[in-house]
Amino acid sequence: MVRSILQAWFGHFTYQELKKYTLLGVIFSCMIGIYWTLRPLKDALFMSMVGAKTYVPLAKITSLIMLLPLIIFYSKLVDRFARHRMIYVMVLIYSVVICVFGLLFLHPTLGLANKVVDPTRILGWAWYVFVESYGSLMIALFWAFATDITDQDGARRGFPFVIMIGQAGSIIGPLFLTPLAAPKWFGSSAYVVLLCAAILLFIIPLVALFMRVIPRSSMQGYKPAHEYDAHHKEAGFLEGLVLLLKQPYLLGIFGIVAIYEIIVTIIDFNFKTLVESTVADEWARTLYLGDYAIWVNIVAFGSLALGASNIQRRLGLKVTLIIMPFIIGAAVIAFYLNPSIQVLFWLMVGAKGFNYSLNNPAQKQLYVPTSHEVKYKSQAWIETFGSRSSKAAGSGFNMFQSRLIGWFGAEAGFSAYMLLSLSCSMGLLVAWFFIARFLGNTYQKAVDEKQVVC
Repeated sequence: MVRSILQAWFGHFTYQELKKYTLLGVIFSCMIGIYWTLRPLKDALFMSMVGAKTYVPLAKITSLIMLLPLIIFYSKLVDRFARHRMIYVMVLIYSVVICVFGLLFLHPTLGLANKVVDPTRILGWAWYVFVESYGSLMIALFWAFATDITDQDGARRGFPFVIMIGQAGSIIGPLFLTPLAAPKWFGSSAYVVLLCAAILLFIIPLVALFMRVIPRSSMQGYKPAHEYDAHHKEAGFLEGLVLLLKQPYLLGIFGIVAIYEIIVTIIDFNFKTLVESTVADEWARTLYLGDYAIWVNIVAFGSLALGASNIQRRLGLKVTLIIMPFIIGAAVIAFYLNPSIQVLFWLMVGAKGFNYSLNNPAQKQLYVPTSHEVKYKSQAWIETFGSRSSKAAGSGFNMFQSRLIGWFGAEAGFSAYMLLSLSCSMGLLVAWFFIARFLGNTYQKAVDEKQVVC
């Protein structure tokens, strides 16, 4: 019965495919469930230690700068470790560092017991950058592994299923872990951070189980890509960046990631500013942003459970990629018409939720007809540098808001900022539409001709 339901939602699965994608989904669920627990804590703890309205845009720019050496370090590890062992290494590193942060948050003067909000509190800055790096590198590593062991047909059926299971973890994490920061439980978010460090370690036995029970015949991936890799020498750690800059296909993926992040960062900044001014206590902000995280993933899970993947199966990858600019365009118009906290809450929920259920599965499939270097290195540059540089660009735009208010006064300055936001966002959405068409056509041509794009 389960297989017949899944067949109606996602397409036909063999027994081995069902086992493979279920296990991948559980691994992804654990990985992204930790992320969606840490993500509200990233913002709430930063607001409580450093402040938000002035410093969040600067924190996003700082994270971009700090992530560059981390990407280079990650690329060196990719050259040294096999694909599944790379997951073991990264999980161990992140688990240890999360644990260190949790202990520092318990410190009486450095940590959360100190209620002074001060931009010189380095721990708040370091925490913000660290969680940003987890959201980029760990998720990129998972999808590099998944696309490396999946062909184009399997990706079309399996990736939405994997993401749907992952969204369940994204709901469970904030739903059960985030409330533990309230006074009636632990009374501090530091203990939630420590719990996340412990739970993250479960990924190691899950990956080990996956490698043991899934046969090699089910992990062959896109055959032309493996043939291409077999005849090309292993490249240096900067090859991922070089390929990104040389290949229009990769620049196109970079483009759709960047445009989405720029527009959503503009809306998100105004949402978080309103949260800071409306919700006073650190634990209350954590719970409010935890509720936001839960609703984002409920929308994503619900969309996939109701058959959102059928859009791609029936209309194709190109149409799926093209739909997202129209959804974000509707959010931009609603933001311009009514920028209140209630409206922004649901706009962000919709923008994030539909991105995870529609755009992400399609976007990850774009890496299937690519080489090992692209999957493991260029994708990391796109997911980290591309995502964070676009957030930094959006943050730079948001920093211009205070200058406009200084020039024209509070009301006129904010109106000018909103008009600029609308104009710039609409221009970017037009570009996104044409980039999505190009990527969809290029992907389909490569798959039809059994070629490697790059």
